Amino acid sequence: MSITAPRTATKPPEREHHRDDVVGLATSEWTKLISLRSTIWSLATLVILTIGFTGFFTWFTVAYWDNVDPVSQLQIVSDPARQILGAGFQLGQLAVCVLGVLVVTSEYSSGTIRASLLAVPSRIPMLAAKTGVFMAVVFVIGEITAFPTFFLGSAIMDSKASVSLSDPGVLRAVIGAGLYLSLLGAMAVAVGAIVRHTAGAITGMIGFVLVLAPLTQLIPGTVGRHIQAYLPSQAGSLIASPRQAPSDLLTPWQGFGVAALWTVLLLALAAYLLRRRDA
Repeated sequence: MSITAPRTATKPPEREHHRDDVVGLATSEWTKLISLRSTIWSLATLVILTIGFTGFFTWFTVAYWDNVDPVSQLQIVSDPARQILGAGFQLGQLAVCVLGVLVVTSEYSSGTIRASLLAVPSRIPMLAAKTGVFMAVVFVIGEITAFPTFFLGSAIMDSKASVSLSDPGVLRAVIGAGLYLSLLGAMAVAVGAIVRHTAGAITGMIGFVLVLAPLTQLIPGTVGRHIQAYLPSQAGSLIASPRQAPSDLLTPWQGFGVAALWTVLLLALAAYLLRRRDA
């Protein structure tokens, strides 16, 4: 007489369950991102503004080279990649700020945030997935924009200052442009989650990135200079510079670290408020 051992239900490993949850969250956030009508327009605006204005500003600089003061000429000749990458991205980053805010606030305005929070009651994984997916998309688009921008600008600038990807720090700077934009996108998502109102969040984000830095220049002495150096937009954009300029208080990687710290703090505040407040 043989005894048959009872069959026991085999449970999938907990790690596999966790991986499926992460993939499912990422897929859900990707679907919501591409369903936004503003996504295509904002990313297209980023590409067009960055490449277009870089070409215009670089051409204008070369065409009126004799009218540029000698100090600025020396700065451009010594670091042409900084001039090329800084011209268009200053405007293109606005598209990232706006879209990053809309990724969150559009769900609050439409009411779909309630369904999202019902699907993921812990809330923090949803914010992490939303931020991670948006950062990945912005990084890819940023690099797709950065390389043509650099090649266009270097071709126009060649008669006054030649530069190539093989020059020290240049390749890192071109890749760094995409890294900076992805951090900026994460900040915009965090601000959107904190404010939850589209107009207010966009105003706050643009003011934080573009308005606050010039205002710090009005502070007398070296205090304003140090405050400005540690603002996220000023510090983070240094990663898109091949080398540290004499006026920079931080190196490119130090600046990127400061911007990353700002991003972590804003996301931590957003996560805290997301757990504390009702949808």
